Amino acid sequence: MKLSKYFIILMLALVLSSQAFSADLETLIAQKSDEIESEVIKLRRHFHENPELSNREIGTAKTVAAYLTDLGMEVETGIAYTGVVGILKGAKPGKVVALRADMDALPVTEKTGLSFASTQRTQYNAKEVGVMHACGHDAHMAILLGTAKVLASMQEQIPGTIKFIFQPAEEGAPPEEGGGAAMMIEEGVLAGQYAPEAIFGLHVWPYKSGDILYRPKGAMAAVDTFFVEVTGKQTHGSSPWLGVDPIVAASQIVTAIQTIPSRQLDITAAPSVITVGTIEGGLRHNIISEKVSMSGTIRTFDKEVRKELLKRLKSTVETAASLTGAKAEFKVISATLVTYNDEALTAQMLPTIKKVVGEEHVRHNAVIMAGEDFSYFQDKIPGLYFMLGIGADGVPEEDMKTNHSPDFYVNEKALKTGVKVMSSLAMDYLNSASQ
Repeated sequence: MKLSKYFIILMLALVLSSQAFSADLETLIAQKSDEIESEVIKLRRHFHENPELSNREIGTAKTVAAYLTDLGMEVETGIAYTGVVGILKGAKPGKVVALRADMDALPVTEKTGLSFASTQRTQYNAKEVGVMHACGHDAHMAILLGTAKVLASMQEQIPGTIKFIFQPAEEGAPPEEGGGAAMMIEEGVLAGQYAPEAIFGLHVWPYKSGDILYRPKGAMAAVDTFFVEVTGKQTHGSSPWLGVDPIVAASQIVTAIQTIPSRQLDITAAPSVITVGTIEGGLRHNIISEKVSMSGTIRTFDKEVRKELLKRLKSTVETAASLTGAKAEFKVISATLVTYNDEALTAQMLPTIKKVVGEEHVRHNAVIMAGEDFSYFQDKIPGLYFMLGIGADGVPEEDMKTNHSPDFYVNEKALKTGVKVMSSLAMDYLNSASQ
């Protein structure tokens, strides 16, 4: 059966029209992002100068909610304590997509010397500390608010709904409170009338400014925190045979558990790390104490590897302690899952990223042993989480200041790139979903 030339002409016209529409959108997003660049930088500096710790982002949340309200969005506040959600309904029917930024700062005393450096002080773990956006969440919020402004100005062209999620406590809420992405999900942020079908997020990282780095599948580690309490028998330091030394037992534990990732797990399947971060015990130089407390972090990239590691860790801790006559209690608290980029979604949206920043500025990333609770969103719906380079101009990547450093630096020229990419991802995803 032969196609009529009129049908072929019609199809060609539709293809050309679609391409022109896509090009027009790209140009429009770029233009609007350029126009609000100074505003996005101003927002970032405001957040940077006024940081707040996890579940305490009260002033931050007010600023975010007021900005979204001024854009004409339907805004909900108080989710997972201080979380904010804005709903932007497009003029055309379509799917729902979510964009996420985190809001909390860290107990870090800033040393950048910036004119807008944080001078905030607070109490953390019964100690007075500085407060700083040392992980770039100030940039994340400014980028997403800029994205919200760009997309709100294009409301008539949006086929569907965009959900803007501003999440508290990504760095970890106080244990007795809970919070973060997991609590936002529990309170319905991914459910209801505007349940998103996909979610996008970014993290600023000390790579070349403006570059985008991505990784399909496991990109960042699952993070678990473990706690061990070793109990012995207190006695005089001159007569150790009359007691049981928990410090010796703790030393045996530290050494023994390092053989789990290095000797007992298949490292070709997925990397893993066990680090003991704290050991506390002892009262006096000549007293063998009764108890020693330890804590540490576990990083894994595979569910089965994590399950096996935790089983072996518990067994090793208890056995190592028993060999000295001590007893050990072992407990684990999960902080994040594996940040897992859906393969199909990553492949679908990669052309959009390359289109916006240029193929030469897009790189495949190595695994990152840090964790991200964006992973909880990805555990429920397909998600794509990528890195935006914000390194200082002229500085080699290996010399750039890392996240969580008191000298952490954000090259503000990259903020506009973040706005363009996030805006384009939302629009291209909705347009492809509506076809």
